[in-house]
Amino acid sequence: MYKGIIFDFNGTLFFDSEKHLEAWREFSKRVRDHAFTDEEMRDYMFGRTNEDILAYLLGRKPEPELVGQLAQEKEAVYREMCRKDKENTVLAPGAVEFLDYLKENNIPTTIATMSEKNNVDFFIEEFNLAKWFELDKIVFDDGNIKGKPAPDIYLKAAKNLGLKPEECIVVEDAVSGIEAARAAGIGKIIAIASMESEDLYKNIPAVSQIIKNFDEIDRNILAVREKSWTL
Repeated sequence: MYKGIIFDFNGTLFFDSEKHLEAWREFSKRVRDHAFTDEEMRDYMFGRTNEDILAYLLGRKPEPELVGQLAQEKEAVYREMCRKDKENTVLAPGAVEFLDYLKENNIPTTIATMSEKNNVDFFIEEFNLAKWFELDKIVFDDGNIKGKPAPDIYLKAAKNLGLKPEECIVVEDAVSGIEAARAAGIGKIIAIASMESEDLYKNIPAVSQIIKNFDEIDRNILAVREKSWTL
């Protein structure tokens, strides 16, 4: 049994890949003479830091000030798209029920996302994440952590839960995130096919299960903890 579970957020708990594609396409057109292609999105964007993506877009390593400026412009476009589409700005199918189960059974859980702070704050408010997560244990792009596929983000998330990586499950949608979890020594990696075909994940040895809905995760693989009561 596994003692805790770590979620990627974008494309995993929130099926927002299309919105990010839209926002990056719109923004990339402003920076160069054509928009990102689907292949560029898959190879150079998903699971990467804004600095990584902008370095590819600009064709050079950008100065920190420029990274901050351009990243905020793009993320503002993305958040506005979410605000205007309330109907689809909801947690992934089965996620609420699964998160309720984790909380009710005292199973440690957190989020490991390469989103930056303004977006994380937006998600916390929009989805009431404090209901399920200890906010100080969420790992995000604070400018001091290597982007996926480096293992750093999942090593830090496991540490925040007080667990060894091999005691944790990770749920991911991005190939770079799956590689990050594998490199971190995560015990079980579940791929969620939120936008990509399930076929994308079938030939990745590190993936133990492919799901499209959080109801498909077997609750029995998680070690339930007794709650400690204090008077």
